[in-house]
Amino acid sequence: MIAPNAPSRVGITAAASCLPPTELDTDDLQDRVAAASGLALPPGMFAAATGITRRRLAGPGEYASDLAVGAARQVLADAGLDIADVDLLVYASATRDVIEPATAHIVQAALGGRAHAFDVTNACNSFVNGIDVARAMILAGRATRALVVTGETPTRAMRWQLDGMAQARRAFAGYTFGDAGAAVLVEPVTSGGILDVDSETHSEHWAVGGIFGGGSRHPRGDEHTYFTGDGHSLRGVFEKIGMGILDRVRHRTGLGWDDYAAVLVHQVTVPYLERFVEVTGVPRDKLVVTVDRLGNMASATLGVQLARARPRSGEKVLLVGLGGGVSVMTMVWETP
Repeated sequence: MIAPNAPSRVGITAAASCLPPTELDTDDLQDRVAAASGLALPPGMFAAATGITRRRLAGPGEYASDLAVGAARQVLADAGLDIADVDLLVYASATRDVIEPATAHIVQAALGGRAHAFDVTNACNSFVNGIDVARAMILAGRATRALVVTGETPTRAMRWQLDGMAQARRAFAGYTFGDAGAAVLVEPVTSGGILDVDSETHSEHWAVGGIFGGGSRHPRGDEHTYFTGDGHSLRGVFEKIGMGILDRVRHRTGLGWDDYAAVLVHQVTVPYLERFVEVTGVPRDKLVVTVDRLGNMASATLGVQLARARPRSGEKVLLVGLGGGVSVMTMVWETP
């Protein structure tokens, strides 16, 4: 049931990010893996294959919730608000502090709020899904202002010791990772707002890549706590299904690349991003490139880009999310 006082427009009104201070150079990462594994890896192999020169790492005792809290405090400060002004808190991330309870409660306890709090998780699309869920609840009159946060520590799923090159190939996607947090405020607006949302899901590919431990299939044991996957196959799936959703957005909204101040896309590696530009035709100057120095930050990738884009009032931004499972998601946002 839609409340009689439900708003007609909802948008993102502020965005912020939080990066852990520790930085790891990709060549140093490769050296550590090679030394621990007793493998003679070609010099510069990780950097050459990914285009990633460095990334941030959460330190000992620094958790996904800490990165989410850091971003949340910043976005509230930027908006001149207190956590008491929020009545919905969504923690939307592929990374959680614990299996139970929802990490949203850990974040809220640190912030001191009392909002309705829960988790949303859908691999690297988690943050965009969280924004969409918050928007839907506000449109339905179930909330008035939402704080959507993510904290990603995927580097914890890197395999630091390999037993051979076959395992290296399965683990290699994990060496693209970097840690980060992001947060947005979602609330009613009088102009602009989230204009269009679309998604496409091909769940038959769920086993192409992931972290398969911690659930009922593999509740215990270190082996399933590392990221394992076929990056080449995953890229092929995204290329196959991605263009259709972009064509639908263009047809529905009438917006072309020139109509966007920025196009924010999930970034896994530099070659992957270059292939996205080649296949879609998006002008490179519309992108906010983060992968080269921050790596693949999972669902925080779009949040960090959003915080850096800083579009002016009335400008439009396209968000393109790619997530394991697999799913593609788009969101068109116009700044109030």
